[in-house]
Amino acid sequence: MRRRCTWNIFQSIEYAGEQDQIKLYNFFGFLMDHFTPTSSERNLISHIFRENEICHDADWERYFCYKDIEVPASYSGPHLTIPMTFCGLSKLMEAFKHKQQLHARYVLQILGETWRLLRILPNINHVSVCHTKEITICGDLHGQLEDLLLIFYKNGLPSCEKPYIFNGDFVDRGKNSLEIMLILFGFLLVYPNDVHLNRGNHEDHIVNLRYGFTKEVLGKYRVHGKKILKLLQKIFSWLPLATVINHKVLVVHGGISDSTDLDLVARMDRHRYVSVLRPPKMSRQTLNGDKTVIGKNENASGPAEGRRRVRSLTNTSALIQKNNIPRRSLHNLPITGNQPNCSVEDELKKRRRLAGFDQSYREMKTPDSDSDPEFGEPMETHGHEWKQIVDLLWSDPMPQNGCIANEVRGGGCYWGPDVTEEVLGRHNLQLLIRSHECKQDGYEFCHDRRVLTIFSASNYYEVGSNRGAYIRMGPDLVPHFIQYQASSTCRELTLRQSVGWTERSALRALRQQLFVHKSDLIGAFQEFDPNNTGVISLRHWATATERVLKLGLPWRVLRPQLVSRAQHGMVNYQQWIRELSIPEPKPEVSDTSILETMYKNHSNLETIFRIIDTDHSGLISFEEFRQTWKLLSSHLKMEISDKAIADLAQSMDFNKDGSIDINEFMEAFRLVDLSSHG
Repeated sequence: MRRRCTWNIFQSIEYAGEQDQIKLYNFFGFLMDHFTPTSSERNLISHIFRENEICHDADWERYFCYKDIEVPASYSGPHLTIPMTFCGLSKLMEAFKHKQQLHARYVLQILGETWRLLRILPNINHVSVCHTKEITICGDLHGQLEDLLLIFYKNGLPSCEKPYIFNGDFVDRGKNSLEIMLILFGFLLVYPNDVHLNRGNHEDHIVNLRYGFTKEVLGKYRVHGKKILKLLQKIFSWLPLATVINHKVLVVHGGISDSTDLDLVARMDRHRYVSVLRPPKMSRQTLNGDKTVIGKNENASGPAEGRRRVRSLTNTSALIQKNNIPRRSLHNLPITGNQPNCSVEDELKKRRRLAGFDQSYREMKTPDSDSDPEFGEPMETHGHEWKQIVDLLWSDPMPQNGCIANEVRGGGCYWGPDVTEEVLGRHNLQLLIRSHECKQDGYEFCHDRRVLTIFSASNYYEVGSNRGAYIRMGPDLVPHFIQYQASSTCRELTLRQSVGWTERSALRALRQQLFVHKSDLIGAFQEFDPNNTGVISLRHWATATERVLKLGLPWRVLRPQLVSRAQHGMVNYQQWIRELSIPEPKPEVSDTSILETMYKNHSNLETIFRIIDTDHSGLISFEEFRQTWKLLSSHLKMEISDKAIADLAQSMDFNKDGSIDINEFMEAFRLVDLSSHG
């Protein structure tokens, strides 16, 4: 039970982060669609919605060109040639084992060749296995190179005799995402008929902004990092969406929904969806007369096919209504409440209401008519294609029948065994293999053993938290599992020691979540304490804590680990709140509420910073810093004074050069271990 409870903590916090990322991106999409092109806030984020400024293949060929990049004589890493060879690939892996870095020239060389190959591959790869060779299927790797190398050591390297399928989520969270991509791309180039790469939901540059891949690439390649990232965005959009084995086994990263149509998936232009968090949007120039002129697709390099309506990842039937909003910019709107003009939040509320939005900008009403094309707002055309990809990459199975929006992650759906039976039956399939979810044993069956989850990143949440696994499958299509744990430290622990280790780590992460929500928790507790006694019942403590954190955890079971002093079923919440503290002092800021906002929205702030840092220098100006906080305050529906922002900026400008180092800023406010009472 302790192990299961620990697992729930890790998973709940992980999915809450994914939901926050989608909410933040939906907010950016709202700003893009409902504010004038000249607004400063819109300009700050507009570049992330133009993923492919370069549209023609000839332009991309020039962009991929590496021949002008010189390799210095001091470089001691591998020298690669094209076409890629197994010998060169072996040298590459050996270099990565010894933590050597591949020169940028060779990185661009591999990426260019990979792009050229991926463009000719279908959306759904069809592979066959026979008695002479089995196929190996790997799940999420998430930048954990040690796991990939262990798989190769135990199972053998990919070859014509040993084909592999890698089922997405190669990047983010781990430290060696780029090395994993280069190794897998290398094997794809050497064995294009025997190595198959499916796209995952983390092969998405908007997701990479939050979960580490962007930061990793820019840290390793300061000169050419921006170009490498741009090319990877392009390559990710060309990764196939699924693989079918012997016409009977579907391998896809996330899953399916009740509207999944593999025939449609096979026909669509997958490269149009550089980020599946937002469907492609066309700019229609005129609506006069019978002929409509279609402008450049902001999110695609393919032919324009009409402008697409922005849709929530959790509400795929929702559409936006036409509005005649006054076109005023948010620039220089007052942020304090003592002026007669409306605040940013008032302006946002007004625009959401006029745009047909309910309380949340993610909830949309049915349109009465088309949107204003000059304003560049989304229009209703094709949404079904986009939904197909979102469901394939983001969905999870559930034990109940039916198909519902996946509100836990914020994207895709939850689908039941009846949907599995219908979709597999309609396509004459017998098994669905997917990844996307960490499992304690590295794999898990559900839906009467017709759905199989495989996850290959061991020790994903913490050392000892889970095993990794991969599948070997022969012509009988019966999956055989091989489990492992890459960490030698973990292998030396007993089961009791391992559970204790991961439990302490999970509770530490949970205490951090409690700390950053202190003010909200106090308010929720006081509702159950009208006489201000400082004491509430255990039941009320659990109810209020869940109401604030929304993690779906068994709080009453967790109480002994979180609250050290509770007598007769009562909790002294005032004392407990005081114990949620961080030991080291932080910079002096006149408005202490901004510190709590900083801790609570640490990941959102880092994401916004990296969006605003368009030149990827790691530095932003005081004005960009101020705009960052204005964006965050609008997103959070709160107000932060200019003085508080200025105080914080000056306290973080360590060398007083008028700019702020993003990495130093985030590290200074990263939560340290909290006191481990209880």
